[in-house]
Amino acid sequence: MNIDTRIYIAGHNGMVGSAIKRKLESEGYTRLITSSSQDLDLRNQQDVRNFFDETKPEIVIDAAARVGGILANRDYPWQFLYENLEIQNNLISAAHENDIQKLIFLGSSCIYPKFADQPLKEYSLLTGSLEPTNEWYAIAKIAGVKMVEALRKQYDRDYVSLMPTNLYGPNDNFDLETSHVLPAMIRKFHDAKEAGHIPVGLWGTGSPKREFLHVDDVAAAVLFSLTHDMQYDLYNVGTGKDITIKELALTVQSIVGHNGEIEWDTSKPDGTPRKLMDVSRLKDAGWTYSIDLEDGVRSTYEWFLDNIEDIKEVKL
Repeated sequence: MNIDTRIYIAGHNGMVGSAIKRKLESEGYTRLITSSSQDLDLRNQQDVRNFFDETKPEIVIDAAARVGGILANRDYPWQFLYENLEIQNNLISAAHENDIQKLIFLGSSCIYPKFADQPLKEYSLLTGSLEPTNEWYAIAKIAGVKMVEALRKQYDRDYVSLMPTNLYGPNDNFDLETSHVLPAMIRKFHDAKEAGHIPVGLWGTGSPKREFLHVDDVAAAVLFSLTHDMQYDLYNVGTGKDITIKELALTVQSIVGHNGEIEWDTSKPDGTPRKLMDVSRLKDAGWTYSIDLEDGVRSTYEWFLDNIEDIKEVKL
């Protein structure tokens, strides 16, 4: 791989894809291939095949997916399962059919069983039942992981699956109906502050523990995986550290500057009790994170303020 390699980033307008694009550009890669969803429907197999024929990528990074939080997963199980299967099947199969030797498939820590031993290790995959609140998305991503594994095993493809923990950062989704927990908190605390520091309602008890990774760090992990020989097909990507949702709320509240009360709605689900990643496999390969949570939340809130007029509320 060199700066002239043709690298296709699927999902380049999303939070993860845009971070990967920024990272590659900052490192001098000049032949990045992108296409918006308006120009290329990744759910259409023939369109994807035609796109590969026209652009002839040498490396594929699959950062495209239909994503959302607990509420979105609950309300749209079919879309989260079927559309994600379509997207990844089309991209991975097109890469294989075009004899592309290097592919990075991005998923999520939700692929692991709800009650798997903590911290979550790569070999915990498929050892138990999934968390019901996001099983539709998880099942699709598990299928993608196994496709990568199968192509490595049968055709010796240099394909790698990276499973990040909970991500946040610039270009996140801040819509309160479809966003994940951290950007939703930023939005809620900001709106409550602007409304005179009114109380903020949050789901659950605040007791579950979660790990958070800045999206620029996962972009760095992607670049590392592209430029190194990776021994395994599956790697966890995270910090190896977690905090309770209540601690996260207090951190976000302090950074945003909201002085009101937090009201916990214990009638709403908590989700998985804990999701901490074992990141030793990727650390042993030579990569580790660099952005701590407080600095990451602060820079993300600054981005939110700078872009508040342009932030799109994604509707499913």
